[in-house]
Amino acid sequence: MTTLSLSLLVISASAKSNDYLDNIVKVIEPKTSQTAIVVSALGSEERTKSAADNEYRKDAERLFIPASTMKLLTAVAATTSLGRNFRFNTQIDAFVGIQNSRIEGDLFIRFDGDPTLTVSDLRQLFKQLHKQGLKHIDGNVYLVGDQQETLQAPGWVWDDLGICYAAPVSRYILNQNCVKAKLSPTLANNQSKLSLSQFEPVSITNTAVFDKVGDIPFCELSLQRQSNNQFLLSGCHTGQKPLKLAIAISDPALYAKNTVTNMLANLGITIKGKVLLTSKRPANTLLLAEHESKPLSELTDTMLLKSDNLIADSLLKRLGQQIYGVPGSFVNGSAAMKQILTDLGVELDSANIVDGSGLSRYNLLSAEQLSQVLLLIKQHKDLNFLIEQLPVAGYSGTLEYRSGYTTSPLKGAVLAKTGSMMGVANLAGFIKEGGELTKAFVVLENGHSPAVKKNELSPFNVLFLQSMVQP
Repeated sequence: MTTLSLSLLVISASAKSNDYLDNIVKVIEPKTSQTAIVVSALGSEERTKSAADNEYRKDAERLFIPASTMKLLTAVAATTSLGRNFRFNTQIDAFVGIQNSRIEGDLFIRFDGDPTLTVSDLRQLFKQLHKQGLKHIDGNVYLVGDQQETLQAPGWVWDDLGICYAAPVSRYILNQNCVKAKLSPTLANNQSKLSLSQFEPVSITNTAVFDKVGDIPFCELSLQRQSNNQFLLSGCHTGQKPLKLAIAISDPALYAKNTVTNMLANLGITIKGKVLLTSKRPANTLLLAEHESKPLSELTDTMLLKSDNLIADSLLKRLGQQIYGVPGSFVNGSAAMKQILTDLGVELDSANIVDGSGLSRYNLLSAEQLSQVLLLIKQHKDLNFLIEQLPVAGYSGTLEYRSGYTTSPLKGAVLAKTGSMMGVANLAGFIKEGGELTKAFVVLENGHSPAVKKNELSPFNVLFLQSMVQP
């Protein structure tokens, strides 16, 4: 973009007419990617009395990959169907209570798909039983979950699957189904040392090296996922500083089974039988201990602020269970979300929804559809709290350090959900001026080449939004 072109962005205007914005877009629109925009005025009757003066639309009906802006739909659907006070509930029960330091028969751990359940939470449940005197289980320990569930949605990119932001979505979740490790260089040579907790029931074979002087032409790490939560780490890493790794497990049920087996042994609780997996939920059992997640209103806060994919897709699956009365899945969860939002007045006939996180490249939404969701959030008092959970430019979440949003005029003036992946740069949210929300906006960009991104003076969404908030 030329200096002359940039100067057009700071032209003052008493009203941002469609002609004004059309001219701005012509100057800043990238030549190599596709874009769509919807801007709607909010607030007083004075600002909304004329739709022509207070609304801007460009390719509003065209379908785009939404990436994490999909989480706006998930937040609205989950709040509407499950309620703000919904909690995931992990329970331990048996047919009889603890007598003479033992349980006669089997013990059941009902995993509930809680995306925030940790190994520490599960240990606290067993410690409750231990304090009640439990030392021996006469039968088996059954981990109750869904043995046939799909762990990833269609359209998830294969090379994302070993990374924790694409961890498998299951009824069995512990520590976000993610293993933390550290890769460190050795002093004597270019070999590396991999360290992780000795209690992690995974196996990682490491052959990676460190390129300390930068003389290897193509240096990158490679993670191969094998069966039974086994991994092979190879390739190289440039530099001499240790590297933190976050590796998504491949088999969450096995991970839970091995974790529980080790935990029982560490707590000194013996079992006559085995730790087994089951889909059966026996009736007429006695509740012995339980752990509840934080309420939905706090889960959506993390989901929107940090763009947490596991929370989003766990909620999606729960929607399928809630609406259809069967084990939740990506398929029935997506259908449920579409039904809920359609009933609320969002027109989704052309949309394609396959997950709740936006990780899938099969998702398709228009700027108009996302705009309808934003207006729904603004207009319904029961959904207003979601606005306060959006990242704020220059201050919080995924907009805290994003280029173009840490300085005036956008700092503090943009509250929005980001949607980013390879080739995708989306933003959907609100503009806040004078302490009041004045506009809802959606700016979508697909086909955003990394080469173009590297050389651009400023992102398209930054330049457009600057034009919206300039005096």
